[in-house]
Amino acid sequence: MRTSFVFSEVVTGLRRNVTMTIAMILTTAISLGLLGGGLLVVRMVDKMQANYAGKLEVSVLLTNDVSANDKDCTQQPCAGLRSALEQTSGVETVVFQNRDEGFERFKRIFEAQPELLKLARPEAIPATFRVKLEDPERTDVIKQAFEGKPGVKGVDDQGKFLERFFDGLNGLRDVALILALIQAFAALLLISNTIQVSAFTRRVEVGIMRLVGATRWYTQLPFLIEAVVAGIIGSVTAVAGLVLFKAFFLDRITRNLTESGIIPPIGYLDILIVSPWLFLVAIVISATTGYVTLRLYVRL
Repeated sequence: MRTSFVFSEVVTGLRRNVTMTIAMILTTAISLGLLGGGLLVVRMVDKMQANYAGKLEVSVLLTNDVSANDKDCTQQPCAGLRSALEQTSGVETVVFQNRDEGFERFKRIFEAQPELLKLARPEAIPATFRVKLEDPERTDVIKQAFEGKPGVKGVDDQGKFLERFFDGLNGLRDVALILALIQAFAALLLISNTIQVSAFTRRVEVGIMRLVGATRWYTQLPFLIEAVVAGIIGSVTAVAGLVLFKAFFLDRITRNLTESGIIPPIGYLDILIVSPWLFLVAIVISATTGYVTLRLYVRL
């Protein structure tokens, strides 16, 4: 098989159907870009779960009178609550944070949002027991034992908030993957149509090749390579799009959240790790669609 002839046929096919080829590349790029975005969200959620796994705490919020009058937690009921928490099974550490310390912590967390800091007042921050558990899943133990006790305003479980937050991120990932599947279906149709049109425009020369003894595989290979080349170009475009999106939009949108440590940043290394999957998906989809189309609809 003459390699030069095969690749010349590939170039000819791509050039003859340039508009459909461009449409196929763009559709494939959009599909893979959405898939890559979904995979990046998965990586971000995994990082967040790993980061927060050892930091989850249960906050026992104290009432306003305790917060205002017992800054050192030496009086009742604050001292009694601390002792009870420390003796509770499964509790690893108990840290008392008075109202002033809580306000300073609030300012550190939201230092990137000066408008919010202007509205905040120390009186709005309750004194808090920050309780770290040996098993972060056992937050119900603290909630059942201390909620409603004298001096306790409420019990705040960080795990529940993070669970809702992760559910929201997973929902965003699912939307991106669903859109990617829809675009992938459109890409499949375009690849199939492009191959059929390409085969039709070269039906005479392919027929002559078959008459002089060329095998079916020899005549079909250029069309398969056309589809794979278009898919690879689409995947390269998708990766370039992810890099540009990160550089010009994502970093600006998430800057405050990443600087405050709420979410981990998505780096270029994450895109590099995701990229081989996009190339692999592009090659598999293009080659499979091309092969099935040639077998079912094109007689070469």
